Amino acid sequence: MLRNWLIVFITVVVLISSGGGWLIYSANHEKHVDQTLQALLTVKSVAKVQNKYDVIVVGTDPEGITAAVSAARNGLKTLLVDGRDRKILGGLMTLGWLNSIDLNYDYAKESVLAGKHAYLNEGIFSEWYSRIEGKSFDVRTAANAFYELVKKEKNIDVLLETKTIVPEMKNSTVTGLTITLKNGTKQSIRADAIIDATQDADIAYAAGVPFTIGREDLGDSKAQMAVTAVFRLKNVTKEVWEQIKKRLNDGTGGPGADETSAWGYKGMYDYKAVDPKLASMRGLNIGRQNDNTILLNSLLLYQIDPLDPASRNKAVEQAKKELPHVLDFMKKMYPEFASVELDGIAPELYVRETRHMQGEYRLTIVDLLENKDHWDRIGFGSYEGDIQPSSPGSGGGAAVVLDPYKYAIPFRSIVPLKVDGILVVGRSASYDTLAHGSARVIPNGMAEGQAAGAAAKVAKDRKLTFRQMSASKDSIVLMQSLLNKQGMDLQPYKAPKEDYMSHKDYEGLKVAVYIGSAYGSYGNDFGLDKPANAQTVINEYLAAKRKYPQVFTGDPSAAKLNMVLPDKVPASLNQVSYTISSALNISASLDQALGKLQEMKLVSKATLNSIKNKESLTNGNLYMILKDVLAAKVDLHFE
Repeated sequence: MLRNWLIVFITVVVLISSGGGWLIYSANHEKHVDQTLQALLTVKSVAKVQNKYDVIVVGTDPEGITAAVSAARNGLKTLLVDGRDRKILGGLMTLGWLNSIDLNYDYAKESVLAGKHAYLNEGIFSEWYSRIEGKSFDVRTAANAFYELVKKEKNIDVLLETKTIVPEMKNSTVTGLTITLKNGTKQSIRADAIIDATQDADIAYAAGVPFTIGREDLGDSKAQMAVTAVFRLKNVTKEVWEQIKKRLNDGTGGPGADETSAWGYKGMYDYKAVDPKLASMRGLNIGRQNDNTILLNSLLLYQIDPLDPASRNKAVEQAKKELPHVLDFMKKMYPEFASVELDGIAPELYVRETRHMQGEYRLTIVDLLENKDHWDRIGFGSYEGDIQPSSPGSGGGAAVVLDPYKYAIPFRSIVPLKVDGILVVGRSASYDTLAHGSARVIPNGMAEGQAAGAAAKVAKDRKLTFRQMSASKDSIVLMQSLLNKQGMDLQPYKAPKEDYMSHKDYEGLKVAVYIGSAYGSYGNDFGLDKPANAQTVINEYLAAKRKYPQVFTGDPSAAKLNMVLPDKVPASLNQVSYTISSALNISASLDQALGKLQEMKLVSKATLNSIKNKESLTNGNLYMILKDVLAAKVDLHFE
């Protein structure tokens, strides 16, 4: 892949010029400010809430803070309100203790050549990022940095610890909110625009915006990514941190560590949970604090409904049971943790996935596969398509789908269907499940938040609804111009062509990736020319059956016949055809199946002619056949 060669070239250049690899590593994770413990600033709510604002932003997660600051800087009187029992700003980062940032690196910028990965979007995110320790940060530093951004904007009123927030509606448009204040009194507040920056898009959902849940778009609404209770360990002195760095940087426990972050310890995957159905561990993702503590994002909790408060409480209780055993295992495996002790669980859970909004445009995994630009771009992503498991073990659906170079997030993806007057920013915006694995990261949501604030200004000045604005190219250009002047970088781009795009079976790969049956992982190696096996074919049509159950009414597993080890049996054209017939509930024998599919025009002559070895098909051959079948049965086509 072109990007991999670029990174190799850059690495060689810097190694030659520096005499070693540490310069590259430390520069990529540079420390921004002194690592001194800050006193937590007190966030003050406004004494008197007005009855009318230009913009109300709901949610004090990073996305909401960015939206409020953006709206205020564009001259709009803004209320930043939160309905959870929060006393500080920053949400998932500061109360969920997710203190390591999943950055979207910009591989095209020249600053990479100096050993520093530039990152996409910039803007208000950059202002905040410059105030914290580095890629990992102390949560007090982060909370203060968020509040400092908000506090200096005269157009922002902050209102915390409200009891309820309910949308007010008129003709399918959100016109304001009814808020129950901390003292129990209710107040109706009108607004020209609402920006929903709650993690689960609670306001939009209450207003009637349509959503899918979890992996519903893949045919499994009960499956969603595991939640995590981030936990804290104390007694992590400088000496202990040096031992952690030594292990992870010498190749024995990698992949690496710097002054604020550490990630690795793959031996933690071997941890046996108290209840293996409810919890598991993965490698340790560690963010260092400024008080000899560390925060770990590593404990996965299952069978949790994050939209149910009782279920969330269950997750916390399970974490409390599990963590003493986790720490014992860590100490046995890794001597550097001998003196550390448990020091608490984050006040809020790290919830990766709940609702996925249905917006004017739904970002798809094919957008990421193609590194696609959009005319109404409001931000860019490049983080890998990281799908965490929905259940323990190999059947949990964990995967890195692909590793994009750069893709655009459209304005239309924060504009909901059916309801106007509201924008949704953050992980619950309009993304398909698989695209969400990349797009869900906080810097993307902060870019969306900044765009939403600017969009509110353009819509107000032009007297447009957000839906009208989403179809107005000159209005979008005006918004983008505002954002670029305010520190964003939203220029059109042309990504380098990935190797897989030139493959003869690329059109089939699009379809396989779309339904979740093909993964490329970090190197985007989709194995298009590798031989497929009978189990691969079955798995592919099980994925198709989950997504399109009304079409695939049969059982593809019935095609195993008497195979003991189907993963060792080459995928012949007859076997593939028989599996498809079984999945479609078409009556045909092994020898008859191909003829039946041809008779029904489910497989094209061009696809059959492209198969070089009919006794052993490649993965690419399978994907091209899948493309034909889904084009015929569900009219699935990509550009």
